[in-house]
Amino acid sequence: MVVAIDGPSGSGKSSTSRGVADRLQLAYLDTGAMYRAMTWALLQQGVDLDDAEAIAAAAEKVTLESGTDPIDPTIHADGTDVADPIRSEEITSSVSLVAAVPRVREILVDLQRETIAASDGIVVEGRDIGSTVAPDAPVKIYLVADPAARAARRAAENGGADTAATELALARRDQIDSNRAASPLVKPDGAVVVDSTHLNLDEVIDAIVGIVDSAS
Repeated sequence: MVVAIDGPSGSGKSSTSRGVADRLQLAYLDTGAMYRAMTWALLQQGVDLDDAEAIAAAAEKVTLESGTDPIDPTIHADGTDVADPIRSEEITSSVSLVAAVPRVREILVDLQRETIAASDGIVVEGRDIGSTVAPDAPVKIYLVADPAARAARRAAENGGADTAATELALARRDQIDSNRAASPLVKPDGAVVVDSTHLNLDEVIDAIVGIVDSAS
C-alpha cells in the first residue's frame, strides 16, 4: 500500500500524513524534509542558490538518510541530524530555489522511490508524489486549505509569526512550486481532494483513513 499525499505548504500534510501512517501501521516519508535537508547541506557548503549548475553539481555529493517511523521520523544530511535546523526561516525561504533544479529532483526522486520499494507499505507526503514519484499509488490525496487557514497554521508553527506576512510568503512559494519546469505542484490524476480548512487534525486523518480503507 502506497498512500500519496500532495498539497501546498500549510495544508497540514505532515501532521496528517504521520497520523495516517501511525493509524494504519505504515511507514512514513516526508519528501519535503529531504529537499530542506539538501538545502541545508548546500548552504553549509556555501553554494550560491541562484546558480542552478552549482546546485546540481554540489547535490551529487550530498548523502541523505530518512527515517520512516511516523512517531519519530528522522533526517540526516552527510551524517548530521538536521531535523531541527531544516525548519529555520533561512531554509524555508531558500528551499524552493533548490527544489526547482531538475537534477536535484532526479536525485531525490530516485531516493524516494528506493525508500518506497523497500517498505511494506508507506505514506509519502510532498508536492509531486502522486504525479511523479509514485504515479501508480493506489491512493492519491490532494490536501488543500484556504490561504488564511494555511497562513494561520504556519504562523503558529513558527511561534506566532505575522499571519499576513506568512500568507504572502506561502503565496510566493505556491507560485514557485506550481510553475517550476521539473515536477510542478499539481493535483495528480485520480487524486481525491480533501479540504482541511474547517476540519481538525483527527477529522482529516479519519477522512483519509476512510479513503484508504475503501481502496483496500
